[in-house]
Amino acid sequence: MLRPELSATQNLPFFDYVNQKTLAANPDPVGKTFVDGLVAAGFNKADMSVTADKTTINLTPGSIQFAVLFNGQCLLGQYGGDGVGYHSQVADVLSTGKCLIGETASVQ
Repeated sequence: MLRPELSATQNLPFFDYVNQKTLAANPDPVGKTFVDGLVAAGFNKADMSVTADKTTINLTPGSIQFAVLFNGQCLLGQYGGDGVGYHSQVADVLSTGKCLIGETASVQ
């Protein structure tokens, strides 16, 4: 269960649980798949960011990165097919106030 009063580090196991459950239901996800799963679990959509599902030349990227700004830190997730799998961590917020570097896709 999401515990908003706790730190990002303390909520990382729940973040991982939600994302693993998402992957079990859809082994070929796009960014919106992770966003929808996290929103359904109680994370705030307005605090999320995700990378694009296609590269600038319309190819599928090697991985999808997604993040939730949570109590002053970032819950970061990454999933890539081709054996890369799922990985996560807690990181500091960037100097830009965001969790991901570069241009991100619209979170809908």
